[in-house]
Amino acid sequence: MLKSGMAKQAKARVQKQAEERLRETVVKKAKKVVAAARKRAQKSTKQAAQAAAMFARVLIAAVGGGIFAFLLFLVLALGAVIASPFGIFAAGENDTPGTIAPSAAIAQVNEEYTEKLEEIQSSFEGSYSRIETDGALPDWREVLAVFAVKVAGSDGEDATDVATFDEDRVKRLKKVFWDMVEVWGEVVEVEEGELKVKVLILHIESKTVDEMRDFYHFTEYQNTDLDALLDGLGMFDDMLGDLTITQEDALKLLENLPEGLNPDRKAVIEKALTLVGKVNYFWGGKSNAIGWDSRWGTMQKVTAEGSKTTGTYRPYGLDCSGFVDWVFHNALGYKPGHGGGAASQHDYCTPVSWADAQPGDLVFYGDDSHVGIVGGRDEDGNLLIIHCSSGSNNVVISGKKGFDSVGRPEAFR
Repeated sequence: MLKSGMAKQAKARVQKQAEERLRETVVKKAKKVVAAARKRAQKSTKQAAQAAAMFARVLIAAVGGGIFAFLLFLVLALGAVIASPFGIFAAGENDTPGTIAPSAAIAQVNEEYTEKLEEIQSSFEGSYSRIETDGALPDWREVLAVFAVKVAGSDGEDATDVATFDEDRVKRLKKVFWDMVEVWGEVVEVEEGELKVKVLILHIESKTVDEMRDFYHFTEYQNTDLDALLDGLGMFDDMLGDLTITQEDALKLLENLPEGLNPDRKAVIEKALTLVGKVNYFWGGKSNAIGWDSRWGTMQKVTAEGSKTTGTYRPYGLDCSGFVDWVFHNALGYKPGHGGGAASQHDYCTPVSWADAQPGDLVFYGDDSHVGIVGGRDEDGNLLIIHCSSGSNNVVISGKKGFDSVGRPEAFR
């Protein structure tokens, strides 16, 4: 037994020494690339970004994704790239107070877009039988590329980096979006057989990237940067579908989870927090996706009956029960309501008292019109609820106001 223990200790020491040597080697290489990126950046930020990208590919093959993610951020943070439009690829790694993930910033823009659509649709209320759309929104990756070049690639006094998304950057992103998108409506009469039907047409006119070059009068250097970003458009995909917990209130809730919490309950809370601030509310919105659903944020028609939004168009997302299903499906591999809505989710729960409520339990409105997940408690011991709220048009963390009962899902009995 003694020899076996000593052998294990020796093996652990050798493994630790090997890991330390690997880290030292890779960090040395990273510093060399940083220096090269800085030198190249004096001539072209595109070359700097290409150097970082080339090094990134080498790291992926050599040391694996975990160390790669750390070192890519190191390259971006220490190199001149961070102050260029390419710094946007570091935005998803920032959890500084007051900053949000790029996907959360897009959700905020989509909230404004939804309000605009609702305003148009309500202004024609009663004068049409159905709604159709003409045109489409621009690719969000292209919007972000134009935004990055406009904000970080400018030589003006108001130029700033795009490596974080705070209130100011979100405001600038909204400005770029609305410079690229124009929406208006008109009611037209169309013949359908022997009938004449009035249809509300939602016109969505989007400028192309090339039109935005002229609109913003991009310089030669800005156009070069934009070309480089467009060449690597796929790099935006991971950032847009990022499920890292970066929201300030979400991080705080996660840090304050009870010690010794059941691992399944903790897994549910962690999954729920990944969507806070990032996915808009959509009546009838469901998802079977493991991870990010590529439909979120895209224009869809509300087809589920029973809502004032039925028949309207808005960015796709989740409803309250759809959010709960996605969370449990991703965390534990099952859906609490077995495919049904909030009422079905309630039926499959065992009632518990408010005093006994634990993270991962479900909470319901009195008429089962809304459902949320118990996330934990604040400093005063009050329950915190994670839910997809129609009023906030997003996944939020709030108090228990409005919720009348607690149910314990089958997984925790």
